[in-house]
Amino acid sequence: MSNLFTGLKEKVSASNVSIVFPEGLDERVLGAVARLAADKVVTPIVVGNEEEVQAKAKSLNLILDGVQIFDHHNYDGFDEMVASFVERRKGKATEEAARKILLDENYFGTMLVHMGKADGLVSGAAHSTADTVRPALQIIKTREGVTKTSGVFIMVRGDEKYVFADCAINISPNSQDLAEIAIESARTANMFDVDPRVAMLSFSTKGSAKSPETEKVAEAVKIAKEMAPSLTLDGEFQFDAAFVPSVAEKKAPGSDIKGDANVFVFPSLEAGNIGYKIAQRLGNFEAVGPILQGLNKPVNDLSRGCNEEDVYKLALITAAQAL
Repeated sequence: MSNLFTGLKEKVSASNVSIVFPEGLDERVLGAVARLAADKVVTPIVVGNEEEVQAKAKSLNLILDGVQIFDHHNYDGFDEMVASFVERRKGKATEEAARKILLDENYFGTMLVHMGKADGLVSGAAHSTADTVRPALQIIKTREGVTKTSGVFIMVRGDEKYVFADCAINISPNSQDLAEIAIESARTANMFDVDPRVAMLSFSTKGSAKSPETEKVAEAVKIAKEMAPSLTLDGEFQFDAAFVPSVAEKKAPGSDIKGDANVFVFPSLEAGNIGYKIAQRLGNFEAVGPILQGLNKPVNDLSRGCNEEDVYKLALITAAQAL
């Protein structure tokens, strides 16, 4: 794990990336923010009343040198932000409504990212996933060619690194969704210096079982290969055929994936969530994430049970996504 984040720090520290943290009074967030500024890896932006934030930091014996504090109730660029929000929502919000919505720290922070005042956002220590993700979907939106955002975990054990997707967002993705998730997951793998070899998972290997569920994955493989012909990707695979060379040789002898996959795309959120937790709890892998992918600019969601170290690490990941 230390090698993983040492590499990320080296990537982002020279790039002057700024990350906004809407939860400016959360002590875990403030602790991470103070460290990020002291380590000079990112420029943190905290949302909140400056006097309240500084008082909270002082009570925690934290120094916020190098940290910017933006008060969403007294922000000089608020009128500009309101106009930008109304334009971005394309008739779905009046100016009056926008002025109320943007007093919400997550909407305010997301608009800072949209307007180029920050490069990414980390929230969720004190908010639900929906409170973090909804503003991102409405304002940042998905990249061209991507219809839905998705969530991946980087599974780490010693020198081993694997990408598991989607384990956080899409309950029942269709073939197009799975193809997009596969391509975005490969992009995320590259960010962590994993040369992606993508396996589309099912309970069937290359037609060994036939059902709407297996055919959905087989169709996703076709779509993904058309969208990214240079990507090493195949399926549908049972997990052992994707991961164990001797099984791959028997079950899928002609595949480009020869039991050496390192990016695993699950056919449903149910399968993905169960799969990563089994690897985490029985296999002693550390699960880093969820990392949201597919957005125009990076926004990531913390668990409300997170600690300061989690905030620090997710900020590094978010900064790396912004590069």
